[in-house]
Amino acid sequence: MKPDLRPMLATLTEKPFDGPDWIFETKWDGFRLMAEIKDGSVALYSRNLIDLSSKYPSICRALRKVSGFAVIDGELVALDANGRSRFQLLQNAEREKVRLLYCAFDLLYRGDEDLRGRPLIERKAVLEKLLPKDPLLHYSAHVWGDGIAAFKRASRAGEEGVMAKLATSRYYSGERTRDWLKVKTSLGQEVVIVGFTAPRRSREYFGSLLLAVRDGKAWRYVGRAGTGFDREMLKSLHALMVPLITTTKPVAEKVPDAANTTWIKPKLVGEVKFTEWTAKSEMRHPVFLGLRTDKKATDVIREKPKPGARPAP
Repeated sequence: MKPDLRPMLATLTEKPFDGPDWIFETKWDGFRLMAEIKDGSVALYSRNLIDLSSKYPSICRALRKVSGFAVIDGELVALDANGRSRFQLLQNAEREKVRLLYCAFDLLYRGDEDLRGRPLIERKAVLEKLLPKDPLLHYSAHVWGDGIAAFKRASRAGEEGVMAKLATSRYYSGERTRDWLKVKTSLGQEVVIVGFTAPRRSREYFGSLLLAVRDGKAWRYVGRAGTGFDREMLKSLHALMVPLITTTKPVAEKVPDAANTTWIKPKLVGEVKFTEWTAKSEMRHPVFLGLRTDKKATDVIREKPKPGARPAP
């Protein structure tokens, strides 16, 4: 049996809700990783099916305790001093001692059985029993029905949000469905870097990043981020951008300070948080959180909440 390792994707919705047919989990702020386990051998795959096993050997060692064959869906997170998942911390996980945690929330295959057609709540029950007790592994628990209360708890704790999942939902590999919904406590967006400005005052390497999203077959400018960097990130990002410098402007829109801008080929995917979208469809006060290696640049589009995204049970 060749497993389908493409992850099921959730739909962004506008606000939290209650529902007796729904379970609610923490929305983890990290990298989606599919874990394929074969008799003690573990491979970790990103959302776009890149093998990241060599980057996270400690997680692989922890998952080797699972016997037989299994495919687990989960999120790799880095925890801050308060135990909250923080995407920024993952950027330094390889060179600094960052506390990593693999949060498992679904089980697709076990032994010779394909579990994707079974209800989510049954898959989670099998996963909870299967997952070894290890400080690097965490079973993503859920609550029934009380989505608004779960969202308020996430907001107070400074977490990214909650996931709402239909308890009876099957697993649709590679598809975005309304059986899984995400409700964010703050605005966030995946972006593609299309340029950078020259540094000013005491800052080194660059000033701001010019950001875009895919719009049909073109790129649309959505703002610039000038905060969120430490010196190490400025240096490493600059080193990645220099080989991508181009004389071709990737976006059609007029951008401020264009004469001071160096354009790059739209290859690097990042993540930002921001306060709101403006009338010009630009992000207000975006803060750069870090690069993402789990998504193609051409897949990055503006994420808009779907009103009434909750389906009938």
